Amino acid sequence: QVQLVESGGGLVEPGGSLSLSCTGSGSTFSGMVMSWYRQAPGKQRELVASLTSGTNSHYLNSVKGRFTVSRDDAKNTLYLQMSALQPEDTAIYYCRFTGGGYDYWGQGSQVTVSL
Repeated sequence: QVQLVESGGGLVEPGGSLSLSCTGSGSTFSGMVMSWYRQAPGKQRELVASLTSGTNSHYLNSVKGRFTVSRDDAKNTLYLQMSALQPEDTAIYYCRFTGGGYDYWGQGSQVTVSL
């Protein structure tokens, strides 16, 4: 079965940095759009950043300049580098690979920004 496995979540203090990764297995993911979403308690899931196979990127306005999305297609891996983290960034972060009628999600990774 296709799996997207996330790693790198955790607790960080405001102003700190954290990096997430998402590695796919069980399929070919080249050509797919790879994205990061997040969902805070009681809130709707929102798109944080996305990256096409052509490296065109999109960012949620509130994370622009602080987060960087990248991908390594040879490793089927998506990354999210986060800096200047704030409590408002606290959420479960999910990766998503989509395209060609397929839609795969990671298991979620908790990011908590707190003193």
